Amino acid sequence: MKPQSYNNHIRFYTPHHFVYYPILIAFLTASIYFCFTKPEKLVWIFISVVFVFLFCLAFMLRQHYALVLQNRIIRLEIRYNYFTLTGNRFEEIEYQFNDSQLYALRFASDDELVSLVEKSIKEKLSSDEIKKAIKNWKPDHERV
Repeated sequence: MKPQSYNNHIRFYTPHHFVYYPILIAFLTASIYFCFTKPEKLVWIFISVVFVFLFCLAFMLRQHYALVLQNRIIRLEIRYNYFTLTGNRFEEIEYQFNDSQLYALRFASDDELVSLVEKSIKEKLSSDEIKKAIKNWKPDHERV
């Protein structure tokens, strides 16, 4: 595996992103085409609606449960790391971060975490700015 950095930290799930969705899009496209070219328009409209529903449902369910759990774990990991490094509870300052900023902090190494937390609070860094400020990227190969 290549070392993880800002440039390659986005992850795709091949069966989902490059097999299921393209096939579903192809079927949806075909059903919409048949809506306009076949005499059974109502049947093809119904089939198109079913494919749209499947597309939306697959996207929402695949992401929702995994992301909720992952976000809770990331929050706990940051709390633990911060407490281990400083002896202070992160919960006392956590309210100053929005979720995306907290999730960006997970990539910071132990050497950088405390100073990056302080800098983020002081300069009100966005999540993207936090990621770009990280010098020693701690990879997260297990995320969804």
